[in-house]
Amino acid sequence: MTHAEEVINRAMAVVAASRVRREREEERRRQIFGRIQLTPPPPVLKRGGTQLSLNLDR
Repeated sequence: MTHAEEVINRAMAVVAASRVRREREEERRRQIFGRIQLTPPPPVLKRGGTQLSLNLDR
């Protein structure tokens, strides 16, 4: 096997290992975050309320 073929084989092995690790991490995240229940969004506040004065001289 030539040096170039060895380099190509090692690169392909690194890519394959990286793919396996990424897929394993995706599955782990899916399991972890799948268990977290999302809370409903906070209620919408009505606009047009009363402006409070910031008179700090008292």
